[in-house]
Amino acid sequence: MDNITVRQGETVFLRCAQGDVVTHTAWLNRSSILYAGEDKWSVDPRVSLVTLNQEEFTIKIENVDMTDEGQYVCAVQTSSRPRTTSVHVLVQVPPKIINLSRDLVVNEGSNVTLMCQASGKPEPSISWKLVSSSGDLASDDEYLEIPSISRQRAGTYECSAVNEIDTDVQTVDITVNYAPTVSEGRDVGVTLGQRGVLECEADAVPEADFEWYKDDRRIFTGFDGLEIVKTASLSKLVFFNVSDGDYSNYTCVALNKLGSSNTSFLLYVVIEPTSSTLLQGPRAVQDGSGGAMGVHLHTCLLLLVFLPFLLKF
Repeated sequence: MDNITVRQGETVFLRCAQGDVVTHTAWLNRSSILYAGEDKWSVDPRVSLVTLNQEEFTIKIENVDMTDEGQYVCAVQTSSRPRTTSVHVLVQVPPKIINLSRDLVVNEGSNVTLMCQASGKPEPSISWKLVSSSGDLASDDEYLEIPSISRQRAGTYECSAVNEIDTDVQTVDITVNYAPTVSEGRDVGVTLGQRGVLECEADAVPEADFEWYKDDRRIFTGFDGLEIVKTASLSKLVFFNVSDGDYSNYTCVALNKLGSSNTSFLLYVVIEPTSSTLLQGPRAVQDGSGGAMGVHLHTCLLLLVFLPFLLKF
């Protein structure tokens, strides 16, 4: 018995050799007659006659599906004795992922299990990988276990179902929530009357909210002419015209539903040298050295004048 391998959705041709002495011929499937000579017995519109003559009897089945797999028999009646020819149709089916975990939002430290199931023939192999990773997190199984998940394991996970026919790929997104961590605050020096900015940056999922404090008093936009500006993970405390009262310690607090973190800043005064100070300093030094040189020269001249009189005595 011969085997015919065909892919799902394609057309399969069933051929049967005839002879001059053939009186009756038929194609059967599971004891059901598909064609008896030119007469179609099957009610399936996908089945049709291709050729019927003294050399061959051929029918075709279009858009083959798994239900068409099995044994087909060509029965030929001759004047002497009947004979049959059998063929087995094997239907190959590309893989299709039929059951996949949904997108997940979990807290850092949780245990996570992803599932991916697929159909197909031959049976597909299943594999998982983290798309954004270097490849250190992978699995060749329907289930991917991630114990105590960290923020570094957040991202898109790809499930691949593969057989010799084709590949099916689908993805699952995992979001990992974690409490804020803030970058260490940098002290800022500002000249009186100038503009100053304190910047506070936080890493958090979900995105952190920010609060600013001067000493122990919370600051809001408009407080003493200040403005708080937030852009994504960064909060800025803006001083448009720094006054004496602004020089102080400030605290930034970043918080979300999982926790909070803070850092401190010092806004300190910077005294810039004035133009008059810059000019007086060097000139004062220059004048001073010039005066000393003048006194020294005057003393030398007096000695030269009175030296002859002193020698006489």
